[in-house]
Amino acid sequence: MVSGILIAMAVVGAVGLFIGLFLGIAGIKFKVEVDEREEAVLSALPGNNCGGCGYAGCANLAAAIAKGEAPVNACPVGGEPVGKEIAKIMGVEAGKETKKVAFVACQGTCDKAKTDYEYHGIADCAMLSFVPNGGPKSCDYGCTGFGNCVKACPFDAIHVVDGVAVVDKEACKACGKCVAACPKHLISLVPYDAKYLVACSSKAKGPVTMKECSAGCIGCTLCQRNCPVGAAKVTDFLAKIDPETCKGCGICAEKCPKKVIVKH
Repeated sequence: MVSGILIAMAVVGAVGLFIGLFLGIAGIKFKVEVDEREEAVLSALPGNNCGGCGYAGCANLAAAIAKGEAPVNACPVGGEPVGKEIAKIMGVEAGKETKKVAFVACQGTCDKAKTDYEYHGIADCAMLSFVPNGGPKSCDYGCTGFGNCVKACPFDAIHVVDGVAVVDKEACKACGKCVAACPKHLISLVPYDAKYLVACSSKAKGPVTMKECSAGCIGCTLCQRNCPVGAAKVTDFLAKIDPETCKGCGICAEKCPKKVIVKH
């Protein structure tokens, strides 16, 4: 009986030894070499895995940077500091980066935007494309206020206030999740230091906009005619401010009769 136990122990030990040796040899033979720079880049990234860089996560971005397939400053969350740190790891220049934040081009709050009917359906912005007129608000271009962007934001940087999404520019990391989530395409990434922006997206003619929302651009071109540097342009009855050209004088905002142009 004792000999049987000893034999069993010997067999188990021999099998364990064989498996250990096999795994050790296999590990050496099939070892995947990892670029040390890739690991260093990954440790420098914030680890949010938000996808704002265009890659599935920080590990994928780190691999792409290490291979030279992505720029060192590709992480919108880490911004310039992380870009500079990664540039040192990769031995390249980081380059100048413009910090960006999300901006909602709509001011159609409950007291300013008119409604055609009461909606009691699913609280989902994308679902409103299947209901009459694209939602209860008279303006077909305005924020629906059901917060798909809020749900998409991983940084709690956007909230619906009085029926319209509003961005906290200090909390925003410019990951672009809210931009992709908005079915009306009202949200865009703009320079953090942009001085004046047009908070409207309506391309309806002036008289139509005036009936639908008291805070809508009517395409009057007063901003365009009075801007001393040509930063304001009106196309398709909607004003736009070029943040690169704008000098921040504020004349466009002063002349706008609907107060659609806002200081950022």
